[in-house]
Amino acid sequence: MTPFAIAAPPRILFGRGEAAKAGALIRGFGARGIVVHGADRARAEWLLADLGSDATALSCAGEPTLPDLLVALTIARARAPLWVVAIGGGAVLDMGKALAALIPSASDPLDHLEGVGRGLPLVAAPLPFIAIPTTAGTGAEATRNAVIGVPDRAVKVSLRDERMIARLAIVDPALTDHCPRAVTLASGLDALTQVIEPYVSCKATPFTDALTLPAIAPGLAALRRLMKGEDAGARDRMAWMSLSGGLALSNSGLGAVHGFAGVIGGMTGAAHGAICGALLGPVLAANRAAASGAALARLEQVCAILGAGFECAPSDAPLVLQGWARQAGLPDLASLGVRAADHQRIAEAALGTSSMKGNPVVLPVAALRAVLERA
Repeated sequence: MTPFAIAAPPRILFGRGEAAKAGALIRGFGARGIVVHGADRARAEWLLADLGSDATALSCAGEPTLPDLLVALTIARARAPLWVVAIGGGAVLDMGKALAALIPSASDPLDHLEGVGRGLPLVAAPLPFIAIPTTAGTGAEATRNAVIGVPDRAVKVSLRDERMIARLAIVDPALTDHCPRAVTLASGLDALTQVIEPYVSCKATPFTDALTLPAIAPGLAALRRLMKGEDAGARDRMAWMSLSGGLALSNSGLGAVHGFAGVIGGMTGAAHGAICGALLGPVLAANRAAASGAALARLEQVCAILGAGFECAPSDAPLVLQGWARQAGLPDLASLGVRAADHQRIAEAALGTSSMKGNPVVLPVAALRAVLERA
């Protein structure tokens, strides 16, 4: 067996009602800190009330950009926090993770950003970071990077360090109840992508296999159920799929869907989950057509699971998934701002991303362009 490592938060609480323990556990990291929340502060009000004057609230209204991060850093450093909590969706968790990483550092954030900066490891150890997701999507509560938009370069890049992983992740599916339908769909498709891509990845390990393969069928069924109406059990299964995907991608990487997503997100500002959802079916079809041997066997397993879920032939499953997502309300890439004139540039840029290195097969630029056209 090929050697592998496991990176994960040292403590994860999962289950309904676990969020009630947050206040006491957070205080164990020190007397004061920062609470990053989303545009709707009301979803975090229960935690802010519990922490009281110990917490300074910061809002993250959208996917974080470098200018947003610099403003938040100035505010946060003035409070001399001992910990950072993020309660919200993946964008909020990324902002919190980045603040925890950079507050103790005197260096320029660009020194540590991949792609547009120097990609250097952090000089100072991050503050303790506590993650409390309120959507089931990115699995950012279990990852060791934060995705940051750089508007003047029209890209999204990662701030990455092994020490950025959360000290505590509290995954309480009740916090995702009644999440808006469109957000549930897009984030759910991202979560589905993140249990499929690590499984078919050329970097998969026995640890990531154990997490991902069993999560695909119940996760897809839960997402389809939630498109028909609210269901607590489906929310629970979605939250588990999201956490499983976050743990898996931290340990085996992703693939072409996420290789595209970073490029497209930086160019258009479109929501990450919607981009991934639009690409998942077409990328699966392209990988299946190009793969052989062990890589093809894994792709066939995934297509068989999807086919069983949609009651169609495995060979048809990727595009049936795409059609179902569109019927459920997911926009296509053109509606997300991707122009046909940009397909060549996007394909070339995606080919050089770190996520693309995990794809089960090497897809040439022509094949990547065909994926964009299909999506």
